[in-house]
Amino acid sequence: MSVRPLFAAVAFLCSFAATGQVKVGLMVSATGPTSAIGIPQKNTGDLLPRKVGDTTIEYVQLEDGGDSTRAVQNIKKLIQENNIDALIGPSTTPNALAILDFIAEAKVPMMATVGTSSVVEPLDAKKRWVFKTTQNDDLIASALLAHMTKNGVKTIGFIGFNDPYGENWYKVFVPMAEKAGISIVANERYARNDQSTTGQVLKLMAAKPDAVLIAAVGGPAVLPQATLFDQGYKGRIYQTHAVATEDFIKLGKEKVEGTVLAAGPMLVIDEIPATNPTRKVALAYIAAYEKQFGAKPATFGANTWDGGILLEQAIPVALKAGKPGTEAFRSALRDAVEKEREIVGTQGVFNMSATNHNGMDERARVLVVVKDGRFRLLAE
Repeated sequence: MSVRPLFAAVAFLCSFAATGQVKVGLMVSATGPTSAIGIPQKNTGDLLPRKVGDTTIEYVQLEDGGDSTRAVQNIKKLIQENNIDALIGPSTTPNALAILDFIAEAKVPMMATVGTSSVVEPLDAKKRWVFKTTQNDDLIASALLAHMTKNGVKTIGFIGFNDPYGENWYKVFVPMAEKAGISIVANERYARNDQSTTGQVLKLMAAKPDAVLIAAVGGPAVLPQATLFDQGYKGRIYQTHAVATEDFIKLGKEKVEGTVLAAGPMLVIDEIPATNPTRKVALAYIAAYEKQFGAKPATFGANTWDGGILLEQAIPVALKAGKPGTEAFRSALRDAVEKEREIVGTQGVFNMSATNHNGMDERARVLVVVKDGRFRLLAE
């Protein structure tokens, strides 16, 4: 090799080392009972930015099938073999909690795309490495309770998953409901892969609640509602933001008509006024997704997109403190996300802080009703 090509090669390597390559892990549940959540998140991973300024971003995507054991295996691989600088995902609350120790020990900031607030609350030494791109339970619950109060609901029957998603929803919802003058008269649980909830539903109906709240995710959330319908229950059914997918309507059909939920504005984007700050960002994401995959994305994919937005904003700041692949860079990345203010995403506006790693407010939710086989905006 001549001297000139050698110098050129050295200059190229030095230039690459100066800018570096950020590695971001993506963990999804594109198979299993919550695949309706994981598939749009998996697809959205293909749309995330591959470059920020002069710095390239490599994404390493692994599937966990909704299984916590696989999630732990995945995070070990992503940390030990791929040396990731950040993680977007996983898709489910149990999996997010299962990998929390490994995230904290490796000091890798995680953009959690799960529903429940238990991954970021209460903030402690471990959860300080986690940020959440979906609305917290209390933000959604307050909208549901306002609707319940307005419509004369005095008693509620509760049924949710027998895992951290259902448990945290019950923990958050009960004191808020009691403060609003609404009593919980029944409390039931079921597993994500259960094939029947007849026993639980009969107990709910025996308590004669004015309405029922179901705290479950995706397709499995249809099961107790369909059973209530089949058993002749006539009260109002409420669901959480974890059913904000067309699959919920396709599976439930007429049995989910009239369901009330609170979710991000993107779910009913055609009815959201132009003054809503998230509309422009959401429409850009939807257009990119439709161009790539030929279909409109579920809002769960938007949670992954928003994780990418938060990291994209933080990477240039973190590069000033260290090179990608180092603890200094990862720590600076975490600190930069924590200081982000008025970052507009598809689902809401983020104002992170040392005490709030979700950062969303009322701009991140709207009331929605299932009407004539589609999600429609419902006046609060």
